[in-house]
Amino acid sequence: MTFVTETLAWLTDGDSWVGPNGIPARLLEHVEVSILVLLIAVAIALPAGLFIGHTRRATSLAVGLANVGRAIPTFAMMGILLPFTQAYDPALGFTLYPTVLAMIILALPPILVNTYAGVTEVDRDIVEAARGMGFRGGQILRDIEIPLALPVIVGGIRSAAVQVIATTTLGAILAGGGLGRFIIDGIAQNDDGMLYGGVVLVAGLAMLSELLLSRIQRVAQPSGRGRLPRRPFLQLAELPPREAGI
Repeated sequence: MTFVTETLAWLTDGDSWVGPNGIPARLLEHVEVSILVLLIAVAIALPAGLFIGHTRRATSLAVGLANVGRAIPTFAMMGILLPFTQAYDPALGFTLYPTVLAMIILALPPILVNTYAGVTEVDRDIVEAARGMGFRGGQILRDIEIPLALPVIVGGIRSAAVQVIATTTLGAILAGGGLGRFIIDGIAQNDDGMLYGGVVLVAGLAMLSELLLSRIQRVAQPSGRGRLPRRPFLQLAELPPREAGI
């Protein structure tokens, strides 16, 4: 039996799909952790990136923190956080907390950098024209910079989502749940079907998130099919300067 047939046999085995350790339960655990991580990362990185991009302040600090977050391996970060999280909560501090915190640190840089870059790349002529028409700073950010930077921002979230889904499997090393449990248990039990079945499931979930968010990113493009509704000023901004009266 090759690993392919063993993997197919495990994936099609009815016992693999039932119970608290079955594929649906582990998939739900993996998705829940990934969504929690992404929501927290977006809540932190998105406002910070918008502020930095709009005001052009603290850019060096943001880039430095992003580089530090990328430089430290995720599993090493989990090991660094483990003593603190376990001291805080002996029950979940060895399983859930270090995984979630390490994944948040992993997800912050692409969201922060893409948000900052997307806002700063907005054409300054458009911004200055809006300011000349009486737009305040908050209105410029809300009505011009965010809509025009949205494809780049979604691209950062897309990159973070794929990284988080793929790397959350490391939580199983610390007795966590999710699809990584199949990989760790497959290695421990010398069960190639379970091992490679877990790999296939993680890869499939990552690819699904990539396809979904790439579609959202395409919709967010100003010239994309099925585009989002445009605000009046953005419609004006997309005209040639002479027609726009700028």
